[in-house]
Amino acid sequence: MIISSIWHSCEVLLSVNVLSGEVLRISPEDSNFSWNLLTLNGNNILAISSNPVNVPQIMYGIEKAKRNTTWNWSKISSPIFKCSDKVRSLLSSLQCSIQKISVTDASNDPMKGAAKPFEAIFVSSKTKNKDLFHPLIVILHGGPQDVSLSHFSKSWAFLSSVGYSLLIVNYRGSLGFGEEALQSLPGKVGSQDVNDVLSAIDHVINLGLASPSKITVMGISHGGFLTTHLIGQAPEKFVAAAAINPVCNFALMVGTTDIPDWCYVEACGTIARNRFKETLSAEDLSLFYSKSPISHVSKVKAPTLFLLGAQDRRVPIFDGLQYARALKEKGSEVKIIMFQNDVHALKRPQSEWESILNIGVWFNKYCK
Repeated sequence: MIISSIWHSCEVLLSVNVLSGEVLRISPEDSNFSWNLLTLNGNNILAISSNPVNVPQIMYGIEKAKRNTTWNWSKISSPIFKCSDKVRSLLSSLQCSIQKISVTDASNDPMKGAAKPFEAIFVSSKTKNKDLFHPLIVILHGGPQDVSLSHFSKSWAFLSSVGYSLLIVNYRGSLGFGEEALQSLPGKVGSQDVNDVLSAIDHVINLGLASPSKITVMGISHGGFLTTHLIGQAPEKFVAAAAINPVCNFALMVGTTDIPDWCYVEACGTIARNRFKETLSAEDLSLFYSKSPISHVSKVKAPTLFLLGAQDRRVPIFDGLQYARALKEKGSEVKIIMFQNDVHALKRPQSEWESILNIGVWFNKYCK
C-alpha cells in the first residue's frame, strides 16, 4: 500500500506492507520537499512535489528493484502549475531550510517523545547581505494538533517575495513528531507552546539567520492564540502582529463555541475531556482566564491587526473583539477587518487574498 503521510515538517510517500506492517519511506529523504500521492500506475507512482520556494511539480516514480527504497523520479510537464517568468525569478532568489530546535524544558516532562527536537521551516533570500537582515515574520499554525508542511504556499511566497524572511514553527503538539510530543501540549497551552516559539526565534538569531529587531508574528485560530500570547508575554520582541480568528479568552469562548470540549482539553489536559457537560465553576473560569492571552493584554505594545470571519462558530468573533477592545482601551494601535460571509478558516478566495495583502501592508507599516 502506497500512502502520503506527515513526517516531521514534510509530507512524504510511504510504502506499507499490509502483511508484515513494515513501513518504508520512498520519497527522497535528502530534501525539504513535501510529496503528495496522486495515483498509482501499476507499480509506479504519480505524485506532486513542492517546497516553499518551488512551485508544485508532477513527478513519476519507478521502483529500481523490488523492496528497494530507492526510486527513480522524473518530472512530467504540466500546464496546471505553470507560472510567469516574474514569479519564477522572485522564487529563484529565495531559499528554505528545516531547522531542528532543541527543547529547553525537557526536564519538566516525563515523556521521552516530548524531549525530542521540534522544527521550524525557515525561508530567506539567497542574496542577503550578511550585515543586512530582512524583517522576520513568525508564522504559527492552528489546531494546535495540526502542522505546517514544507509545501508551496501562495501566501508564504507572497510574503517572502516582498522582502521578509519567514519562520514557520511546528511547536511541540504539532502532528508528525510522534504521539508523546503531540500529547505533551494539552494542559500546557500558553506556556509550553509559547516557550517553543520563543526558542525557535532565538535559534535563528543565534545562527546569524535573523536579527532581533523587526520581528512580526501571525497565526490563525490556535496560531492566533499564540500570536496574542507572545505579544503579551514577550512585548519587547515584536514590532507588529496579525491574528486571524484568534482564541483570546477561553472563559468567553467555552460558552459560545461549537467545540467547548476543546477548551477543556487544551486548558486542563485530556483528563478533562468530558467536563464540558458539567456546569462551569468559578474555578474553571479562573483557570481558563489564566491560560488565555487576555490575561497578559495590559503588557502588549505591538500594533495588532485582527482578521475575523463573522460566521465563525469555532472561535466566534466576540473572542477577538473583546481582546481588540481591551487593546484599544489601553491606547494600543488596533485594526479590525471583518469578513461578513466567511467562517473560521477564511479560505474563500477573496477573503484569503484580502487577508494576506492586508497583513503585508500592516507589517510594511512597521518594518519598512
